[in-house]
Amino acid sequence: MKILIVEDEVKTGDYIRQGFMESGFVVDLARTGLDGHHLAITGSYNLIVLDVMLPDVDGWRIMQSLREASSITPVLFLTARDSVEDRVKGLELGADDYLVKPFAFSELLARVRTLLRRGAAPVFQDQLQVADLMLDIPRRRAQRHGVSINLTNKEFTLLELLVRRQGEVLPRSLIASQVWDMNFDSDTNVIDVAIRRLRAKIDDDFEPKLIHTVRGMGYMLDVTQPG
Repeated sequence: MKILIVEDEVKTGDYIRQGFMESGFVVDLARTGLDGHHLAITGSYNLIVLDVMLPDVDGWRIMQSLREASSITPVLFLTARDSVEDRVKGLELGADDYLVKPFAFSELLARVRTLLRRGAAPVFQDQLQVADLMLDIPRRRAQRHGVSINLTNKEFTLLELLVRRQGEVLPRSLIASQVWDMNFDSDTNVIDVAIRRLRAKIDDDFEPKLIHTVRGMGYMLDVTQPG
């Protein structure tokens, strides 16, 4: 499951992202309204956690724009605006839930899971597959063409991210935040080394090759080479 967080408060955004990642979600974090709106419109998310008071485009306008574009993605407002009028406005604009700051992460997580259960799809997928690559998420096991592949915990997390984002070019900064929970340092080659080791296990002895380098942009996993 993939969640978009739109939150300009750095500590709050990082806290929520870390909590969701530890709960098994794939997470994108936008720190401005414009970035959040762009991701919400162009990306594919199972749920959006949206702040109201953003530095450029406020959450009200983003919410209105999404519903005018016929988006049915569930949206949970997370904001310090706690008046009854604000709650009513958020819900009338099309939000699915409204949680006031400060909040307990356990309550936020419970509300998110409740919203996700309302949809037809299950919250978690136990099995992921691309071509002949199979991932068993609960057991953290990988196979290609029926052959078991021995992966470290970080390698499995990296591979799961690539599989869940199949066909997307993932920049090193996103991989660093999702897999290593760190800001990307252009002087380090930790991500390139990890990709090289993962590719040796996943691709070297198999066809088709799945892990691709997109020069100057990042990495992607797909059955076909990027155009």
